[in-house]
Amino acid sequence: MPGITREEVAHLARLARLELKPEELDHFAGQLDDIIGAVARVSEVADQDVPPTSHPLPLTNVMRADEVRPSLTPEQALSGAPAQEQQRFKVPQILGED
Repeated sequence: MPGITREEVAHLARLARLELKPEELDHFAGQLDDIIGAVARVSEVADQDVPPTSHPLPLTNVMRADEVRPSLTPEQALSGAPAQEQQRFKVPQILGED
């Protein structure tokens, strides 16, 4: 397979709206060529009998089930708050929105 050319890198850069210097075109051409070669090697190894996976080891959900448990009431949670409004902590406005 022929390598990635400077013109192809320049075309990709234009599509991505990136401004690349001439020396960067050569540098990225080599890097993209290496990446394509690595993907090709993986494609050679992956065979029909190897199912696609997202992770090399099986994963299980390690989170506990949701259970209702006793907790603070809104009044207790807000008891030490310097300011509160409608059972919520009131904080200074920072984004300039209403």
